Amino acid sequence: MINFIRSTNCSASSLTGLPDAPLPWESEVFLRPVLQDDPLLQTDPEELCGSEGSCLSSSGAESHDALLRRTQAAEERARCSEEALARAMDDLHKLKILAQGLVLNAETGKPGKLGAVAELREDEDEAYFSSYGHYSIHEEMLKDKVRTESYRDFMYRNPELFKDKVVLDVGCGTGILSMFAARAGAKKVIAVDQSEIIYQAMDIVRSNQLEDKITLIKGRIEDIELPVEKVDIIISEWMGYFLLFESMLDSVLHARDLYLADDGSVYPDLCNISLAALGDTQKHQDRIAFWDDVYGFNMSCMKKAVVPEAVVEVVKADTLISEPAVIQTIDCNRVCLSELEFVSDFCLKITNTTQCTVMFSTGPQFTKTHWKQTVFLLETPLPVQAGEELLGKITVRKNKKDPRSLFVTFDLRDRKQTYILQ
Repeated sequence: MINFIRSTNCSASSLTGLPDAPLPWESEVFLRPVLQDDPLLQTDPEELCGSEGSCLSSSGAESHDALLRRTQAAEERARCSEEALARAMDDLHKLKILAQGLVLNAETGKPGKLGAVAELREDEDEAYFSSYGHYSIHEEMLKDKVRTESYRDFMYRNPELFKDKVVLDVGCGTGILSMFAARAGAKKVIAVDQSEIIYQAMDIVRSNQLEDKITLIKGRIEDIELPVEKVDIIISEWMGYFLLFESMLDSVLHARDLYLADDGSVYPDLCNISLAALGDTQKHQDRIAFWDDVYGFNMSCMKKAVVPEAVVEVVKADTLISEPAVIQTIDCNRVCLSELEFVSDFCLKITNTTQCTVMFSTGPQFTKTHWKQTVFLLETPLPVQAGEELLGKITVRKNKKDPRSLFVTFDLRDRKQTYILQ
């Protein structure tokens, strides 16, 4: 009946005095809805007529009028619902536009809210912590002697710093740094990690009879409460590729601002990010120029997708063609969260010899580490001469969609290229 009325636009008067049979809407044609998701088709007639079934009574005009009023009221409610749905769809569209604007803001480097790790919900951050739940990544880090022995040597050679101190280990993993601190003389070590590896860390601590000194807590440092008000020392192996990838330093700074005593210290305390020019025609051929001729086909359009992906790999020291330039120094005891996004001018002095020795343990001129180096390949190589100074500007900012990843933009001569590290 509803489909018949909607399709024929008949008046109420034309429906009065209809014969008992056949009714004009009995054809199967009117089984197909005229309006998609018609709210009247989802209405219970008995609810419209009332519990006494007044619309089916033979009392005549009164029942008909009551049914008509109820039908009109139902249609009015349906109209209001349709208008509310239209407003909601419009709001959803506006929200989409806003989200696109935020993404574009992240990609173009316009000023915006800093994407802090602390603002991530636990479910949003699950993939990051899951990646550290498997033993293999911890095996790789533990076998990185440059990394692990540096922490060990620092603590064992400076026992006066740790004697009778309360130490917080942010992102403890297997607990290796916590155990170093305990053996260096700390009276209490609080080890925090959100990944599943902490359960193995608990077993490791017990196996080494250090459970009386080391307390392990599962959770994000941003979400938990420590059993102490203040700590004397914060240790953490927070460094990622290009130093800042994964944004774990955010968590260390959160812990520092919340728990570190006024005379306390964060270790490591100072970190540098350095740039150097790389002259490796074979690497460029393999990664970039390769797409110009792939089995006789031109696939150069792929370069636009390939070039922006920063490459993390071990660089051969003899392919460096400039002296290193420090673009950022981070003092972990004083740096603010906002300073982890930065713009820095740089000057790379081109040389024709191997890079001079500098004390930068993850550089390509030293023993390789699991951090490797980060390579930013140009679509077209820049020609340079020995003695020349290559001037440029680098901008480092967080990806607002994923604050653990980074956007790195280079302004070099007349070129501008943005890379993503994820």
